[in-house]
Amino acid sequence: MSFKLEYPPGATPLNPNEIEGLIPTYISTQKELNAVEHDNIVQGETWAFSRKRKNILTEKFLRELHKKMFGHVWKWAGKYRTSNKSIGVEWYEIPGEIKKLLDDTQYWITHETYPMDEIAVRFHHRLVWVHPFPNGNGRWARTATNVLLFTLDQEPFSWGAKRAPHDLGQSGDTRSHYIHALQFADAKNFSELLRFARS
Repeated sequence: MSFKLEYPPGATPLNPNEIEGLIPTYISTQKELNAVEHDNIVQGETWAFSRKRKNILTEKFLRELHKKMFGHVWKWAGKYRTSNKSIGVEWYEIPGEIKKLLDDTQYWITHETYPMDEIAVRFHHRLVWVHPFPNGNGRWARTATNVLLFTLDQEPFSWGAKRAPHDLGQSGDTRSHYIHALQFADAKNFSELLRFARS
């Protein structure tokens, strides 16, 4: 790669081995990378919402979703990271933590432990907290959460789009609010994330 990757606040930098996983050989600027990732994400979301699945609370679906969203751009799409990052659990804890989350979420739904929006927000927060992939975790987790809502006949979250469309992946107020809400959720206070998700 002949250019330096730029990361918005809170994004996870790639290590040299992960950067080597870039598939398109013509990319020479951050703008070009953003464009191909955007196109791939749209394709992944189209696949995800093409039909209602009986159960998305499986490791297979979550990994497949990441691959569909990033698989034309990165060789490691859909594969759990094998190195530690500044956020997220230890890399070797990822499979166990994902299984716990899936089991917990199924329990919350079955027993109506929380209102549906709170179940979805808790699901999203834990996906981001585990941070299973080298990159794209936020975008993937937001899509996975909206697919969960979709399968449960609930309205998908807007993720701040009502206040500033398409601003969440870039530096700015919307992203700052999102990161702030996630930090509140780290302390088990989900009110900010609930408000943000519907704003």
